[in-house]
Amino acid sequence: MLFDKKFLSLLLLTLFLGAALFFHFNVLQKVERKILGVGISTQQTEKPSEIISEGRTKVKYPQDYTIVLLGDSMTEVLGNSDELRAYLKKYYPEQSFEVLNYGFGSTNILSAQERLEYETFYGRTFRPILDIAFDLILIESFGHNPLSQFPLEEGLKKQTSALDKMVETITRVNPSAKIIFVATIAPHKSQYGQGKVDLSQEQRTRWVEERIAYIQNHISYANSHHIPLINIYQKSLNNDQDGKLDYISSIDFIHPSPNGVYFISEEIAKFIFKNQILTP
Repeated sequence: MLFDKKFLSLLLLTLFLGAALFFHFNVLQKVERKILGVGISTQQTEKPSEIISEGRTKVKYPQDYTIVLLGDSMTEVLGNSDELRAYLKKYYPEQSFEVLNYGFGSTNILSAQERLEYETFYGRTFRPILDIAFDLILIESFGHNPLSQFPLEEGLKKQTSALDKMVETITRVNPSAKIIFVATIAPHKSQYGQGKVDLSQEQRTRWVEERIAYIQNHISYANSHHIPLINIYQKSLNNDQDGKLDYISSIDFIHPSPNGVYFISEEIAKFIFKNQILTP
């Protein structure tokens, strides 16, 4: 009987301590964090909703601004865009951003229209970009995936035609959205693709010249059509008019290095802010 009383007392004490600990961690700490403004974010739990815009059902994200990145692996390397969001927060401390990365590796400009209009698959399923109520779309040059199956002049014409169709479609379906062109980091003529592609120096030079031609055509299109341009290509050139190696991966000498990712992200955020692309 005495054992039963001791056991019962111990059990009650254990239950009491357990309840106290639960109350501390699940109630008091939540109140404390709310008072301090730490760790409490409704954005983490809010889900996208559906709205009707321009006669079309679209997905609306709960953040203040939704930005779409459209490009090839030079855009894909930005990943979840944590660096870009951090720089945007620096310029827009009171605003929140959803950044959707539609950068698909080893794809060229001719595949971009499909991403705008149709559901696509790249590691996972992506909804059509035009089914999203986005505020800004950044279109990268796709210059590192040129249309090499065509003679250069013909390929550049196809690039221009693809851009014509993309801009027209975006403007028609989402007229309130802003469009920015992005010219990505410059390639390095003597080291492009080293460790990734076996090329003679002559072939490497031809590859680089072809890619530069597509990047410059992207730049020319933006300028002639009065589309805002983030000219990372120009800013990533060294004094010899070659790509700065600090911004280029030492693994394949094609994609941005970690420093390159920070550089691209900062340039994008800075341009958006300085040119008042998004106004709070």
